[in-house]
Amino acid sequence: MELSDKFYKDRKLQTLVENQTTYTVNSAEMHVFETHQEADRVLLQFDQPVLASMLMGKKVMHLRDYSAFDFLPGESLILPSQEVMCIDFPEAQMNNPTKCLAMTIDEVRIRKVIQEMNEVMPKADDAEWRFTDYNFHFTNEVAINQIIKKLMFLFTENHPAKDLFVNMSLKELIVRILQTETRKIYSEKAISMSSSNRLAFVVAYIRENLHEPLTIEDLSEKVCMSPSHFHRVFKNEMGISPVNFINNERIKLAESMLKDPQVRVKEVYMACGFNSLSYFNRMFKRQNSLSPRAYKNQSNGSLLN
Repeated sequence: MELSDKFYKDRKLQTLVENQTTYTVNSAEMHVFETHQEADRVLLQFDQPVLASMLMGKKVMHLRDYSAFDFLPGESLILPSQEVMCIDFPEAQMNNPTKCLAMTIDEVRIRKVIQEMNEVMPKADDAEWRFTDYNFHFTNEVAINQIIKKLMFLFTENHPAKDLFVNMSLKELIVRILQTETRKIYSEKAISMSSSNRLAFVVAYIRENLHEPLTIEDLSEKVCMSPSHFHRVFKNEMGISPVNFINNERIKLAESMLKDPQVRVKEVYMACGFNSLSYFNRMFKRQNSLSPRAYKNQSNGSLLN
C-alpha cells in the first residue's frame, strides 16, 4: 500500500524518527509514522485501541507476551488502549524510510459494532463476540488490505460526508479483524477446544480427514446442526464458507507435500482429497498464482518434476 501524492504534499517532516502526520474524524484518528534513520527502543502508546499496519520497511517490535519479532508490510497489529510498544528501526534511511499506519478507534464505537454482531451474527454454543484485550499480530487478508487502503484515502479526502464513510469502513474492518482472530484461535487451538466448542471440533475433524470426502451435510450432522444453520454460523465466525475453508486447508497440505522432491503432483491431489486434477490445479493456482507443478519446481529449485 502506498500513500497518496496529497499526503506527501501536505505533511511536514519535523523529526527523522517517527515523524507523525495525523488525520481526525469523530470516532477515529489515522496517524502515519515515518522514520528516516536507524533507531532503537522507541516507545509509543495510545489511549484508545489501535490498529497498526506496516506500509514500508521493517520494524522490530517488543511487546508484552511476545518475543521480539519483525513487523513487515502486509502485516497488522491490534493493541488494547494504553499498551506500550517498544520499537527498533534497523533499516530506516533517508532514501528508504520506514512507514507505518496507526488507526485509533473509539472504544464506544467498537462496543456498538460488537453489540450488533452479537445480535445479527451470533456465535455457536452461546459464545459472544468480544474485542481482543491482548496484542494480536496477523497477516492481512486481501479484504483487510483493501479496507485499510480505502481508509487511507477517506481520511485524507476533503469530503463533507467523510465521518460517515470512515465509520462504515471501520465497521467492516472490525468485523473482519474479529473473524481473522477467530480463525487464528481455531487454527492454533482446535484440538484443545474441540470438546467444548462445536466449530473447533469441526475444524479439527476437517484437518484430520482432508483425504476423505467432506460434505456440509456430514459436517453439520456431526455437530447436531441443520446444514443451513451450520453453514451460516461457520461463515459468521470464520468469515469464510465451510467449502472454501476445506479447500484452503487442502491447498496448505498440498503445498507442504509439493516441497518433497520425491512426491509427484498426481499423488498430491489425491492425497489432499481433490477428486479432479483440473479442479486441484485451478484452486491451487488461484491461491498461489502458480500451478502445482511450477510451485513444486520453484520449491525444489529445479525445473524437473
